[in-house]
Amino acid sequence: MPYEACLQACLDCAMDCERCLQAMMGRESHNECPSCCRECLAICILCAQAIARNSKYVQEYCRLCAEICDWCAEQCAAHVYDHCQRCAESCRRCAEACRQVAA
Repeated sequence: MPYEACLQACLDCAMDCERCLQAMMGRESHNECPSCCRECLAICILCAQAIARNSKYVQEYCRLCAEICDWCAEQCAAHVYDHCQRCAESCRRCAEACRQVAA
């Protein structure tokens, strides 16, 4: 079921964004990481909640979540840190899962 896979991808992404955000505290960033992690974490939680309650706006949440995840993946992938690379990969998986639900 795409909704269950998306819900799990959102939760996984939220946790990876939280870890990346925490690891980036106090570090220099040449781009919008960790700001993107904060945005991505928030929309992933909202999206997971919308799926869990079977909101009539699930597709809209998922569309926005995919867009923000794509942005965050791009920003985090530009860093060499392991936590950023994990975050970027998690964001890519979440974006793909959200696009399947939003379609």
